[in-house]
Amino acid sequence: MMTKYPVHKVAKDFKKNGKVLPSKEVMDILTQYGHPPKNHMQPLSDEELSIVFEYLTQHNQIDSIEQVYADVYHEPEAKKEPAPKAAEPAKDAPKGEKKDHAPQQGQKAAQPSQGQAKPTIQRPASRVPAKKVVDTRGGPAVNLEKYDERLENFTDQRRQDMRGGKQKLPKQNQRSRQQGGRGQSFGNKRRQEEQDRMRRLQLEIAKKAPTKVLIPDEIGVGELASRMKKTGAEVVKCLIKNGVMAALSAVIDFDTAAIIAEEMGCKVEKEVIVTIEERLIDTAEDREEDLKGRAPVVVVMGHVDHGKTSLLDYIRSANVVSGEAGGITQHIGAYQVDVKGNTVTFLDTPGHEAFTAMRARGAMITDIAILVVAADDGIMPQTVESINHAKAANIPIIVAINKMDKPAANPDRIMQQLTEYSLVPEEWGGETIVCPISAKTGMGIDNLLDMVVLTAEVQELRANPNRTAHGAVIEARLDKGRGPVATLLVQNGTLKQGDVIIAGTAVGRVRAMTDARGQKLTEAGPSVPVEIIGMGEVPGAGDDFHAVADERMARELVEQRKTERKDAISSSVGKVTLEDLFSQIQAGEMKNLNVIVKADVQGSAEAVKASLEKLTNEEVRVRVIHCAVGAISESDVMLAGTSGAIIVGFNVRPDANAKDSAARMGVDMRMYRVIYDAINEIEAAMKGMLAPKFREVDLGRAEVRNVFRITNVGMVAGCYVLDGKMQRGAQMRLLRDNIVIYDGAIASLQRFKDSVKEVASGYECGITFEKFQDIKENDIIEAYLMEQIEV
Repeated sequence: MMTKYPVHKVAKDFKKNGKVLPSKEVMDILTQYGHPPKNHMQPLSDEELSIVFEYLTQHNQIDSIEQVYADVYHEPEAKKEPAPKAAEPAKDAPKGEKKDHAPQQGQKAAQPSQGQAKPTIQRPASRVPAKKVVDTRGGPAVNLEKYDERLENFTDQRRQDMRGGKQKLPKQNQRSRQQGGRGQSFGNKRRQEEQDRMRRLQLEIAKKAPTKVLIPDEIGVGELASRMKKTGAEVVKCLIKNGVMAALSAVIDFDTAAIIAEEMGCKVEKEVIVTIEERLIDTAEDREEDLKGRAPVVVVMGHVDHGKTSLLDYIRSANVVSGEAGGITQHIGAYQVDVKGNTVTFLDTPGHEAFTAMRARGAMITDIAILVVAADDGIMPQTVESINHAKAANIPIIVAINKMDKPAANPDRIMQQLTEYSLVPEEWGGETIVCPISAKTGMGIDNLLDMVVLTAEVQELRANPNRTAHGAVIEARLDKGRGPVATLLVQNGTLKQGDVIIAGTAVGRVRAMTDARGQKLTEAGPSVPVEIIGMGEVPGAGDDFHAVADERMARELVEQRKTERKDAISSSVGKVTLEDLFSQIQAGEMKNLNVIVKADVQGSAEAVKASLEKLTNEEVRVRVIHCAVGAISESDVMLAGTSGAIIVGFNVRPDANAKDSAARMGVDMRMYRVIYDAINEIEAAMKGMLAPKFREVDLGRAEVRNVFRITNVGMVAGCYVLDGKMQRGAQMRLLRDNIVIYDGAIASLQRFKDSVKEVASGYECGITFEKFQDIKENDIIEAYLMEQIEV
């Protein structure tokens, strides 16, 4: 129990100008702050003591800390020497005998420094060697050695107790601490109260401060609730209040999540997720001062046998890059020629697959396209495909009318045909450059090359050679002796021997580089084609490649890309189908509906094209990107896949390779026999009213090997079932060169003389058709059923 501390004792412990503080002054302080004491004997509480201490401290500030210790550590003057004489008997005194170390009646006690008039608490004496220690309490003499000994014992005992995991204080020391350290106990308690108050204040501030929430582009509702430190029910309730019906497992976009988080009192910040690709591949924009001119990349396209290869051979032999003479030219798919001091890079005619793949990945690998058209032949199907590929890649087209040395050459007819595909010659007021040439005699080729250089100058082609290389894969193959070999075209930066490169799902280190002449290179700048070895696997034609610094991270990225590609292949969601066309339009994802039209005759193809383009409205523009005659080929499917197009077939069918490619790439193919059915179905899909009730299920295919005429029966087709099965009563089509000749039903199915229900693959059979007799050998019969779709 703590000793009572009355008013008069408090006043006695303070002094002012060397005199004890009057009790009345202490009572006046307490009265001023609403705690008037009854008399000077009244014990004071902790709160009242704190008021007195605080008041005296605030109203009696000292000039420096030295004044506090001035009367304790006061150096005596050398003349007087009273203190040492008084201290000597204490050393000789018997143990336990008290000696008076306080000032005697005739002695002068150490006084505060001159001018000091601040009240201070009288402190117990402490001993300092070679200095006089004065006990200002005015009590009897104290044997300091005795207390020093007890203090040492107490310290040793305390250390032992702390090692044992406990701390015990002697009872006498506890009493001493209670009596002599009363002010310290009050101070400790006050400090503890202040700390508790600060902790409560910090908790209140933390509750009031909004929770910071990091939200990515997409986030699950449950994850959002966890980050906001809210329950899932609260978040779902807030979503419903804002008109969003979402379950706890649903995924919402950033904008929706941000609105919900702010409404629930959180501070929203966009979470930026840095992918491996972003960390690994340098995609920073080049500064203007770092860009330098580069050579144009030119691709030569056209129909078969129109002279593409002859033109390239003539250009390569007549315009040799400086230093190439005497070298062995190796075909690597690309090479450079010198045109009057200007270097031009030519790509040897790439197949449509590689060129389409390049465009699909957004790698604008070529700057100019030369379209070769034979003057005696005109525009052919592959010419039209080449025009569509170049337009889709958004590159300028220079038309080279070849074979002008032939008597049947008619350039005016070619130019007339070009206008049908929006290529109007400059001579007729258009913007398309048309150059009559002869790859055989060399006539007009110099002018053609000048036009290429001029077009390149207008484009102002530039690149930064002082950065890590990136470009495109032109060709790739597996060599038995050297392993994977890839032909690369550097588009920006400089590729060096020893660089780690990543291309699609292939990664490796450049072990060797050669140019078209077979000469070894140590580096290749922008627009330079090179052949390299050192890849781990064969990359795909058209893949982008990047030189990177971290091989380990590059391999991680490759594994990630392989996983993503596998997931994409396993996904059954198509790119664009009529079923989900309206939903994409509503979501704002579909602005252009690309369509490929294939028909049995040119008139039908043009009619279908014109009718479909008239369906364009304010929300969607219908674009027929390719219109041609003939069966649906694999090339059509590939163009549709890379352009996100729907294939519309009118009286034509796809071949086997096209079917497989369409299934693999998720391309929607629609076959029609009546033009209005095609128009109405696509129009209904755009309006969101398309609800197909039936779908076609293929049963099998059979080839007509022989044709018989039987009395009272008519024409009978002797067939061999190629795949699947033929089934009596099934629907069938008769195809001749993949053109639909007849669409009806199987009337009868015979196996030898017996009528059968079905005939499996690998067996022969006889088939008759309802009301159709025009059957020829090598015709193909497709059997199918119309299956109702459950809605």
